[in-house]
Amino acid sequence: MLQRTPMLRPVLCLTLSLAVVAPTSAHHGFGTFDLSSTVTFPDATLTRIELINPHSWLYFEVTDEDGQASEHRCEMRSAHVLRRSGWTADLFAAGARMSITASPDRADPNSCYLQTIEFASGTRMDRYGQYVKAPDGDLREIRGPIAEPRTRDRAYRRPLGEPNITGDWAPEQVVMADPRGVGGGLVPLGRLEEIDSGEQPARAGGGRGGGRGSGPRLYGGTELTPRGAREAERFSREDNPRFSCETTSIVFDWTFDGPVNRIAQTSDRIHIRYGQMNLGRVVHMNLREHPADLEPSRAGHSIGWWEDDVLVVDTVGFVPGVLNAPVRHSDQLHVIERFSLDPETFALTRTYVAEDPVYLEGPYTGSDVVYPADAPYAQDRCKEQGFIDFSEVAGVR
Repeated sequence: MLQRTPMLRPVLCLTLSLAVVAPTSAHHGFGTFDLSSTVTFPDATLTRIELINPHSWLYFEVTDEDGQASEHRCEMRSAHVLRRSGWTADLFAAGARMSITASPDRADPNSCYLQTIEFASGTRMDRYGQYVKAPDGDLREIRGPIAEPRTRDRAYRRPLGEPNITGDWAPEQVVMADPRGVGGGLVPLGRLEEIDSGEQPARAGGGRGGGRGSGPRLYGGTELTPRGAREAERFSREDNPRFSCETTSIVFDWTFDGPVNRIAQTSDRIHIRYGQMNLGRVVHMNLREHPADLEPSRAGHSIGWWEDDVLVVDTVGFVPGVLNAPVRHSDQLHVIERFSLDPETFALTRTYVAEDPVYLEGPYTGSDVVYPADAPYAQDRCKEQGFIDFSEVAGVR
C-alpha cells in the first residue's frame, strides 16, 4: 500500500511545453480538413445546430441552380468553449438564411470546417469569435474574454482555515489570432489586443511537445519504455478516448480545450467534476492509505491532505488507458497532484507527477493553471460525429 508520504517528488519549474499533444492535432479538423482551401455556401438554410462535445456541428441545406437540395454540415468548436464565447442555441433558428464560409473536408464532400457565418441581417460570427448582445439586440464581437470572473467577494479561506477552492474553474481560452480559425497561430484569449496592435507576434502552430533536436523523443519530460514507444507508434485516432466520448485521463482533461470544471469541498471529501467529459472524482481527505480492494476506474482512487496551503492528491487504481495521446498507461499508473491557490489572483495552479513502469521510463511531469470560471459548469452532451461520412448519411435528395 502507498504511504501518506509518496515516493514521487514534485517538480517545481514545470511548463505547459511538457505536454505532448497539440490542440490542433488532437481535433478531428486538422487531420481531414483542408485549411488552405475555402468553399462558400452563399445561400444556405440552417436546419439544426448541435452544441455537443468533442465538436459541435452546424447543419444546413443548399439548393443548386436546378433546384436540387443537398444537406451539409460544418464542424465547430466544443460546446463548452462556444458557451464561454457567447454562442447559444437560440442564435441559430431552424430555417434561418445565411452565407457560410468554410474549409472543405478532403474525404467527405458534405462536411466542412466552419470559418464564418453571415446571417441575412448582416450579423457575422467567426469560428473563434467572442460575442455579447448589444443594446439593440444584435451581436457585438469582443476581442478578448466576454465576461470577467467574480473574485471581489471571494474568501481565500474556508471556516476551518484551508484554502477555498470550491467553485467553478476554467483555464484561459486559447484561440487562433485569425478568428476564422485558418491562421495566425494559437494565442491566449487575453493577448488578442496585443496581437491586433502588433505588440506581440502570434506564436505559430500550437505544438506543445516532442523531443529536442536529434535526441530521444520526450513525453512529459521522460522517454517511453520500449513497449510504450511501440504502442505510441501504432496509436491511431480510433484509439483516442475523446472520440468515443470517454475521459482521456485525470491529467489531460483538466485543462484541454478550455473546459469549465467544478470543485466542492466538505469536511472529509473534495469532489471534482471535469467539464470535458463530465468525469467525477472524489478525494478522500480522511484516509491515510488506499484500500486494498480497489475497483479500478478512469478516475482512480484519490486520497488527499493539506501541506500548509497546498492540497496534495495521491491517486492510484486506474483501469489501463491513455495518459495523453499517444502515450498509454497501465493499471500501475500513480499520479501525485499539488493544487496551490494564489490569494491575490485566485489562480489555481496544479503541478502533477505521474509514474508508470510499464510505459514510462521516468516521471511524467507538467503544470497548468485554472481561474474562477467566466461561465458556469454544465454537463454538456457528447456525441462523436467525426467518423461519419455525411455525404453517405445525408446524400443528395
